[in-house]
Amino acid sequence: MVNPKHLRHRAAVGAFLIACMGLCGSAAVQDKPAPDKPAHALDVPYVPTPPNVVDAMLKMAQVTPKDTVYDLGCGDGRIVVMAAQKYGANGVGIDLDPQRIAEANENAKAAGVTGKVKFIVGDVFTSDFSQATVVTMYLLPSVNEKLMPKLKAMKPGTRIVTHAFTFGDAWPYEQKQDVEGKTIYFWTVK
Repeated sequence: MVNPKHLRHRAAVGAFLIACMGLCGSAAVQDKPAPDKPAHALDVPYVPTPPNVVDAMLKMAQVTPKDTVYDLGCGDGRIVVMAAQKYGANGVGIDLDPQRIAEANENAKAAGVTGKVKFIVGDVFTSDFSQATVVTMYLLPSVNEKLMPKLKAMKPGTRIVTHAFTFGDAWPYEQKQDVEGKTIYFWTVK
């Protein structure tokens, strides 16, 4: 005959083990970012560039089908998509936020340019964008300045266009254009 005291003990031990497994399992899940959340805090909030500004940026960079456009902090992919759709360029968008990358892939699909573009969940500070002939950005000045050494080390002739923000006095822009109240800036890597 089984002692009821032992049954209660076994039940308590079993409940304890199940609780521990649950805690351990949730700790393991918490170590990994949720697939729809960025791996770490965003350096820049998502603010989409208006389509007329996107077009002006691509025109300023004189994008052609021979170009590979990288958009750093690409958001919903609108710059890369327009570069492919309207100018025939190949493009790559990099963004830390998986939700934005999912939107970018949907936008590329809707525009019929999935064969010319790709989107990467990644950190612009550690990502390789050395294959770019054109780099576009709508990032904060502090982020631009942090990226500046990497950008200046790119192949001579690489064109860089930013929306709203520059690199400060450390790298004067070559061109500036106002587009319906928005400002874009242009540099060429020497």
